[in-house]
Amino acid sequence: MITLLFVTEFLFGQFTLGVRAGYNANKLTTDLSSIKSQFSNGFHVGVFSRVGKRVYFAPELIYTFSGGKFSNEGAPQDSTWNQKVTVGTLDIPLLLGFKIINSMLLKWRVELGPVASFVVNKKITNANDFIGPIKNADINTANWLIMVGTGIDILFFTLDIRYQYAFNSLIQNIPNYSFNTHNNFVIVSLGFKFIGNK
Repeated sequence: MITLLFVTEFLFGQFTLGVRAGYNANKLTTDLSSIKSQFSNGFHVGVFSRVGKRVYFAPELIYTFSGGKFSNEGAPQDSTWNQKVTVGTLDIPLLLGFKIINSMLLKWRVELGPVASFVVNKKITNANDFIGPIKNADINTANWLIMVGTGIDILFFTLDIRYQYAFNSLIQNIPNYSFNTHNNFVIVSLGFKFIGNK
């Protein structure tokens, strides 16, 4: 990736590096009508780069904190479980972008690309005395998503709104439950460019 950045910088002559942080909302959805899930609030922080002119390549390195809540509502009271899943992931978006507006003062961008996501910490919490079926070992450590979004740059400041869709299940199939749990996100980020204003 580093080699590609330097080669592209040499060819195109434009390079931007910055930091970003913000809010993300996600929902760990399942295919099971007997399992209820809820939206969860989280955050993210990391670095971003852009290489190129109007069309550019934008690799990023982001730490994301997210999670979800599951319960088997409607089950007998003595077997009702309620679990909270929290994960921290190291995300590597590899985006291709296009600047619809490209002036020194204002830029309007659209971006699309894959995201490699690696779970670096995880926690399962039972909200009541009945232990639920999800264990730490059931969480996939490597996941693939696709990201699409739009953003505005005003001088050195950036604002981005993005959506991430997961291709694979974050929680693997577990005994007695056929979980197909996709971790989908809505992401709002604020950033600052400290190298370049491209």
